[in-house]
This record gives sequence, structure tokens and C-alpha cells, in this order.
Amino acid sequence: MIKIITGNDAAAYGALLSRPEIVCAYPITPQSQIPEKLAFFHGRGELKGRFVNVESEMAALGYVTGAAIAGTRVFTATSSQGLAWMHEGLHWAAGARLPIVMVNVNRPLGAPWNLTCDQIDSLSQRDTGWMQFYCETNQEILDTVIQAYRISETLSLPAMVCLDGVYLSYLSETVDIPDQEMVDRYLPPLNPGHKIEGGGWKLYDILPPDRDPHAGDFMADRYELHKRQSQCLTTAAACDDAFRELFGRGYAPVEEYRCQGAHTVLVMSGSAVGTARDVVDRLREEGYRVGLLKIRMFRPFPKDLIREKLKGKKKVAVIERDLSPGQGGIFCQELKWALYGDSEAPEVYGLISGLGGADITPDLITKAARFVMASDQCPENAIWLGLPKRKNPDEYDESIITIQ
Repeated sequence: MIKIITGNDAAAYGALLSRPEIVCAYPITPQSQIPEKLAFFHGRGELKGRFVNVESEMAALGYVTGAAIAGTRVFTATSSQGLAWMHEGLHWAAGARLPIVMVNVNRPLGAPWNLTCDQIDSLSQRDTGWMQFYCETNQEILDTVIQAYRISETLSLPAMVCLDGVYLSYLSETVDIPDQEMVDRYLPPLNPGHKIEGGGWKLYDILPPDRDPHAGDFMADRYELHKRQSQCLTTAAACDDAFRELFGRGYAPVEEYRCQGAHTVLVMSGSAVGTARDVVDRLREEGYRVGLLKIRMFRPFPKDLIREKLKGKKKVAVIERDLSPGQGGIFCQELKWALYGDSEAPEVYGLISGLGGADITPDLITKAARFVMASDQCPENAIWLGLPKRKNPDEYDESIITIQ
């Protein structure tokens, strides 16, 4: 069925088709339409599971955590300050190896208050043990939610599906909503496989079927979590192959666009990738050897895939909607780590743009590409792309490069 729907509705449809037994989410802009749509489905009898109202985001995560421990398929969603409030529970869900699927609609963290888009809310949770996916289109949102359940339940790990606030959450696009029968073929009922043991000073202990016999030793548990994370990319690829076979479309953890023969490669994620595709097409028509690399899966970071796809390239421009204050872009830091030790690695330029919902326009991406291609030396600090002009240019630190 083809429908024109928003990114929030696409996420809700993805959850509906995955047949969760418990749905529990607290509204927060720009995510609120997801639980609203699921409540609508529940009211019409289409959502067969239980829809639970709670008083906060922390309560929502706590509720689905308990339900996941009991062996049910669960869904929740949040954004920004709500995700930050969940922080303690995120660690717990991953450490307990619970296959929770959560949609996070990317929105800046205050202060100051901002209700639009950047990706720092989810990226600030990158070390909690959750898998993280970043979507480009509404179709990808729906499909990734369904895929996330299969990956998460295969690995006994929680998954976070991220989409840009406003640019995707409120944007309407054509989306192919698959038949329930097809989704059921792809995603069978949950077989949790774990058991709960009580006794002693512990309230309970969750034991996944493959857990190390030294369960209870904290370091051994963390080793098991780390080991399972290292298997995510292989599992995600296998789940995507199965999805592609059934539905005729799929998504790699890292996707190339016109990278063959490119000297300079733009690296991006989220909704701005579509804009960058048009820029690459135009620059190619002008004779520039430019390509694009889309990072869809951020956790675990696809280090080996990135090294392989950037092999032989001269320069890389990482354009991202986030900031680690005093350090620069988070994607850029991860990419530099991935390339560390490679004597033939390309120069990596980090560019900060789109914070607080600022538009990453074709003009800005074009200027960034031209700057990197013409540069004789890679700057040590991040380049600020689209930083507003000030009346007194001297107000900016002379060590900061700006492209306006």
C-alpha cells in the first residue's frame, strides 16, 4: 500500500507491523505524533498489544524494560530531553541484554531550548550499549524499525532508530507500507530464550541463553556485551539480505554514492544525505571527482567497511549535525579512529553544520566540497559551515575557519 505520510507516521506504522505486545511512550516534541498514531491504531483495534500511558520518559523506558524482561516484544519512542532523562535506564537495558526497539526523533538538547533538529541527543548516548541507526527517508524509517526488531531479537541487544526532527518527523513523503503477512514472514513471534532467576541479595538476574557461565561477574558481563556488539554488523547484513529478498529494497550500514573514481568524499548521515546526492551529481557534471558516503549504522561503528570504502581516496569531508564542545564533530572523531594507523588514509576535514535545526543547504554543501578540494592543508580544528555572520568579524576566534 502506497501512502503519503510523515516520518513520525512511518515510525508508527513500522511499530504496528512489528506486532509489539507492549507500547509505552511519553509525548515530546517533535516525537509526539508517534504515540498519538499508535494510540489511534489501538483505538481502532489494529494494534493488538497493550498501549500504556505513563507519567514520564523514564517511566516509559522502565515499563518496557520490565515487559522485555518478562519476554514480550516492546516499543517506545522519545526525543532530546526525554532521551537524556532515560540515560540511566539505557545502560540497564543494554547490560541486561534486552531486545527493546526505540525510535528517537533527533532534537537539540537545551539550553537554550530548541524544538528542531540536530543529532547530539542520541550521539550523547553512544556508549550505553544500544545499536544506533540513522535514517535518510521516511521509507527507511519504516523499514528500519522492522529490521531493528529482527536484529535486536537475534542479538539480544536494544536498538535505537534515529530520525531527524522536523526534516523527517514532519515531512510527508511517499512510503510503501508492506502487507502484514509479508512482515510476519520476515519477523516471527518473539522467542526470548532468557530466564529470570531470583534468590540471594538480588531481586532477579537475567540470563540470556548464550551468557557466559561466569554470569554475575561484572567484567565478564561487559565482555559479553562488547562481544555481541562486535557481531552486530554481520547480523545486520544478514537481516538486510532477508529483507531485500522479501521487499525488494534494503539498506547497508554504510552506503556509497558515486564514489568510484572520486578523489574527495563527503561523509554524512540523516536527512541531509538526500541534499548531498544532488550536490554530488551537479559537481560531477562540472567535472569534479566527488563522491558521497552515507553512514546509516553508527553503533557499532562500521570501522572496517569505512576503511575499505575510503581506500585510495585523497580527502574526506565529514559534514555533521552535532558537536562535542572543545573537540569537534563526533562522526569525524569516530572516522579518524577508524582510519588510524593507515599510512594511505585520506585527509579528514571535520565540518560542523545544521545545529539547532539550521538548514544544510545545497549551497553550503557545495561550498564545503569546493573548500576541501582546493585546500592545501587540512585544518586541525573543525570548520564551521553556515555559522551566522556577526557585525564584528573579530568576535570569532581567528583559529576558527567559517564558511558562510
